[in-house]
Amino acid sequence: MTEASRYGDELGVVTVTYFSGDTLERFLDTLEKATERPVQVVVADTVSTDGAPEKAAKRANVHLLSIGENVGYGTGCNRGVAELDDSYGWIVIANPDLEWEPGSLDGLLEAAKRWPRGGAFGPLIHELDGTVYPSARELPSFGRGIGHAAFGKVWPGNPWTRQYRQETGTPVERVAGWLSGSCLLLRREAFESVGGFDSRYFMYFEDVDLGDRLGKAGWLNVYVPSVGVMHLGGHSTSQASKKMLAAHHASAYRYLADRHQGLAWKPVLAAVKLGLALRLKLETR
Repeated sequence: MTEASRYGDELGVVTVTYFSGDTLERFLDTLEKATERPVQVVVADTVSTDGAPEKAAKRANVHLLSIGENVGYGTGCNRGVAELDDSYGWIVIANPDLEWEPGSLDGLLEAAKRWPRGGAFGPLIHELDGTVYPSARELPSFGRGIGHAAFGKVWPGNPWTRQYRQETGTPVERVAGWLSGSCLLLRREAFESVGGFDSRYFMYFEDVDLGDRLGKAGWLNVYVPSVGVMHLGGHSTSQASKKMLAAHHASAYRYLADRHQGLAWKPVLAAVKLGLALRLKLETR
């Protein structure tokens, strides 16, 4: 059997929970109207004790995977995907604090037909206040990354942030450097061909890293703004904001260090590491 024919056409949804509360019920309720296809949902729970995953598992199409430890987002997703057999050729990775717009998942699947080399497809993501989250971005380079990190909060309209976040103009269907891991439709063949998410990223940048590796493997990351979902906000991460900030900075450094190896880069990376440590200290004091 060839790799291309290994997977079937079934649709599976994986969501990783960590004290997700009532948002998980809304996620599942709205998912029912997001597609006309049957969907198998895997709730990959880390260490929740709020009863939300167990309540969700009472639904006929929901399978609960109790991991028992906080392994991080990417690893949780990988374990959830592994619960699905090879008949599932389409995988959705999504945060449990999302609300699906009617037909949104079918819209992403329609886009996949238009992009046969598409490996990942991301919708337009609305925040609660109606603003559009910049979920399709360029890959961070040293110049863009440092400019965005240094000036993003104090000068939001700086050229490095605008270029990185790709916020100019009317959203159109296009290829991006990477797509937000808060909601992704993945061609499983593509996802498995690069080994899924890199488990070294506990939180943040696992989606940037995935988009980069998909692109290098010949797949496309496709932004589909004609399809929308609503993001209710970091229900889980808000409980540990200082820890999440530290994870974000550690992941940012890992991403750059992985891609800039060799003696010549060591002084630059040392400076970046120091700069990130100072930024973290300022943001958490």
